[in-house]
Amino acid sequence: MEDERYHRQIILEGFGPIAQQKLAKAKVLVVGAGGLGCPALQYLAAAGIGLIGIIDNDTVALSNLHRQILYTSDDLGQLKVVVAKQRLQLMNPGIEVVIHPLRLNAQNILQILESYDVILDGTDNFDTRYLINDACALLKKPLVFAAVSGFEGQLSIFNVTDDQGIRTNYRDLFPVPPLPGEVPNCADNGVLGVLPGIIGTMAASETIKFISNTGKPLINKLLHYNLLNNQQYELKISPARDYELPQTEAELLNKHTGSLNTTEETYSEITGTDLQRMQEEPSTILIDVRERHEQPGLNTTVFRQTPMSEFRQFMETDIEENNIIVICQHGIRSAAAAKELSRKYGNTKNIFSLKGGIVKWYAYF
Repeated sequence: MEDERYHRQIILEGFGPIAQQKLAKAKVLVVGAGGLGCPALQYLAAAGIGLIGIIDNDTVALSNLHRQILYTSDDLGQLKVVVAKQRLQLMNPGIEVVIHPLRLNAQNILQILESYDVILDGTDNFDTRYLINDACALLKKPLVFAAVSGFEGQLSIFNVTDDQGIRTNYRDLFPVPPLPGEVPNCADNGVLGVLPGIIGTMAASETIKFISNTGKPLINKLLHYNLLNNQQYELKISPARDYELPQTEAELLNKHTGSLNTTEETYSEITGTDLQRMQEEPSTILIDVRERHEQPGLNTTVFRQTPMSEFRQFMETDIEENNIIVICQHGIRSAAAAKELSRKYGNTKNIFSLKGGIVKWYAYF
């Protein structure tokens, strides 16, 4: 009966029953059951990956449904991993699905990753992305990387030695993480639902190719895809060697827990009513850290526009005002900017972030 389920791929020239057996024996961990993780999980399950792990601590929200099509309106408020496991096992009762309803951190990542053969990163934040990369490098685990931004997507396979003896990782592309909030995520930048569907499916394809030794997986190559014109190209990745990867668990903890940064972060989150009241106070500066193209536009004589993409340079200047209020679209980037400002100024200035951002308090603008 299982042979019948996979018959169409088993009869493929260059695939066959041996490749199918490799899939059945494989253990794949998908980090993130969101826009990228949903299509990847569905196709990995349908292809017959023997054990699929899912890690995510989030619940299903209405704004997820246009791109996370593993879920329905009836699933709102439920843990994504629980719903995903139910759906995947309905799709293919012959596989095992293990769920991890938690958020990866430096304390738990090594223990979780070591049980899997391949890691598929479908996350949407840089802290977790660099943590996964560094942990996979430390454990020598193959890492399938997928990401989307705006109308574009990227895909690669890291931490695998190619025919020339070269092995690269995410830091060979981007050695240093961007400033928190410097690169907008889907919540701030927006995304068409089909884009993570395309890239997530391609990530599943690369995972299947790699495990089954079929075709030419994207080892040490970065595939870039543009949804608007359907153009794509590949970049060859070379070792950068201008960074240091953690070599021990202790080094991983130090690098990803902030234990070396002893400066206290002192800022407060405020509401729209607080903002209206406080902006009239003397010695107050209002900073909009959204990118210049984002809407709605605000009065630049009142709000100083300093996008997160320019925030490193801005941090090199000194702010004269005593009260600093930072805003953005959803309150995520403003909180990151407020943290950076608090590290610089400590208790010498009053620093605030608008909780929920302009979207929540639009009527106050």
